Amino acid sequence: VAALERQIFDFLGYQWAPILANFLHIMAVILGIFGTVQYRSKYLMMYAVWLVLWVGWNAFIICFYLEVGRLSQDRDFIMTFNTSLHRSWWMENGPGCLVTPVLNSNLAPEDHHVITVSGCLLDYQYIEVLSSATQIFLALFGFVYACYVSKVFLEEEDS
Repeated sequence: VAALERQIFDFLGYQWAPILANFLHIMAVILGIFGTVQYRSKYLMMYAVWLVLWVGWNAFIICFYLEVGRLSQDRDFIMTFNTSLHRSWWMENGPGCLVTPVLNSNLAPEDHHVITVSGCLLDYQYIEVLSSATQIFLALFGFVYACYVSKVFLEEEDS
């Protein structure tokens, strides 16, 4: 459910890299559930390996939105594969945010507009960080579950 929620908001913000990662994650979750229901430890091991990559991806997203190191949201358009100037959907639609268009601005390309966002109860960066932190927490729980259930399935095969 958390991955589907994230997928929806990434689609609304035209965030192509997270959309692709979320899609792969949803497929891995489906395979993990299938492995659990069908008693197939190989699917669970694949799911556990994917969760390690998923934790790494979410850690990168946290670093990106907090601008750790040389990452910059103003310069790097990694989330859109450098195809557009779109940002997180939460930037303009966060809780309490007031969006004001800036008229007659020479800063934007012809097909975009410049806006100012103010009054947000929680900045969009922190909403994205909380979403990624939730994904990491769920992934760690899923990793432990997948390893344990896979071990149980392998022990049953041996006996």
